[in-house]
Amino acid sequence: MSAFNQTSIADVNPGRTIAEADAAVASIKAARAAIGKVIYGQETVVERVLVTLLAGGHGLLVGVPGLAKTKLVETLGIVLGLEERRVQFTPDLMPSDILGSEVMDQDENGRRSFRFLKGPIFGQLLMADEINRASPRTQSALLQAMQEYHVTVAGQRYDLPSPFHVLATQNPLEQEGTYPLPEAQLDRFLLQIDVLYPDRDAERKMLFETTGASDAVAEKVTDAQSLKAIQQLVRRLPIGESVVEAILNLVRSARPGEIADSKLAGVIAWGPGPRASQALMLAVRARALIDGRYAPSVDDVIALAEPVLQHRMSLSFAARADGLTVRDVIGTLKSRIG
Repeated sequence: MSAFNQTSIADVNPGRTIAEADAAVASIKAARAAIGKVIYGQETVVERVLVTLLAGGHGLLVGVPGLAKTKLVETLGIVLGLEERRVQFTPDLMPSDILGSEVMDQDENGRRSFRFLKGPIFGQLLMADEINRASPRTQSALLQAMQEYHVTVAGQRYDLPSPFHVLATQNPLEQEGTYPLPEAQLDRFLLQIDVLYPDRDAERKMLFETTGASDAVAEKVTDAQSLKAIQQLVRRLPIGESVVEAILNLVRSARPGEIADSKLAGVIAWGPGPRASQALMLAVRARALIDGRYAPSVDDVIALAEPVLQHRMSLSFAARADGLTVRDVIGTLKSRIG
């Protein structure tokens, strides 16, 4: 579990950091505009995916087919100047299909040696399409790489490129023939991003823009090195004590042993661990920067509570039988810090 840099703007050259922040805000604004030319009516999804990337994490996109999840990842790769790869997860997919494998070569003298052929995981932005369709063994191979940023094949370590991000997709409806991700693996995702249907105006615009003689094309506005610089900047942004307390209060109140609200007693089966607090600490900074602010507020904590917590907690059987959902409980918890 990684430790977080507590350096603030006051600890470094403030003029230089503010200049970097101004440049980052302009770059992020240009990236959002470029994405908006291709992806219609998914402003919240785009914002949360950018939060995930700027915070240096991985995201789980949950939505029914046909909502442009694949198109979004492809567009992000172009706009951010990242090497993008895509893997369609299927039940027969093997770990070597993702990580790579060794092949035997023979030179002109007949001497044989093994050579490692890198798999699609050696890209800067990997789309794991329908990740829950692969076997647990294959899922584990990917998720271990997400945590450790390297793979080991035949005892040899191979570092992944930097930056390295995984955006996995999952269909929330069709569960037959799938292998749901275990809770410990879900915890590796910084955010769970729900992709909903577009509103009427966005869908109307989409009809005209995507069924004409030509489609809108994404344009590159930044590159991998600039993204890494912004990720480091995010970690240096100051964060007020009130925001830190809001993060701690929210995450700790979602744990069964620390529930103060009598109405929620017995509702939560298990709650988020410290990784959720860490995720919120980074995500609120990234969201503030995307919004053109140089320090997060409690409003950022409230806005990101659901995508950070919903895949890191579960309700009791009795609560589910009563029709409660995780989102209902998170909504109650947010009202306590709002």
